[in-house]
Amino acid sequence: MNIQTKFHGQIDIQSDQLWSFPKGIPGFEGEKEFVLLPIEGNDIFQVLQSSNTPTVAFIVTNPYTLVADYSFDIDEPTIELLNIEKPEDIFVLGILTLKQPFESSTINLQAPLIFQMNNRTAKQMILNDNRFTTRHTIGQPKEAK
Repeated sequence: MNIQTKFHGQIDIQSDQLWSFPKGIPGFEGEKEFVLLPIEGNDIFQVLQSSNTPTVAFIVTNPYTLVADYSFDIDEPTIELLNIEKPEDIFVLGILTLKQPFESSTINLQAPLIFQMNNRTAKQMILNDNRFTTRHTIGQPKEAK
């Protein structure tokens, strides 16, 4: 299938590359299918690209590489929606807001993206935890606070 993307132009993807977001992403509830795309020359960041709307694309990364003490519990509705049976079934990404200089860019730790690898479903889960913010500066030290 051919899709138009925000950063990669027109690309060909396979249906098994798609991630289904049954409830969309807050603010983008109509967007139900995304693909994770690499950023050339960068192994840390990826693009979460809507398969339907070229302008809907998010820069994402593994939050654990940026924040040493990042941890949270997955709520029961998310476990049920994604059919999570064990921790090894999932991986977590966070959405970044890019700024200049790059070190002042932020990651949303308050609403992680949970990906279930076995059935390729995903959800953005909003945490009820005030330890983390929606705008954690990525230039901050990785050590625990």
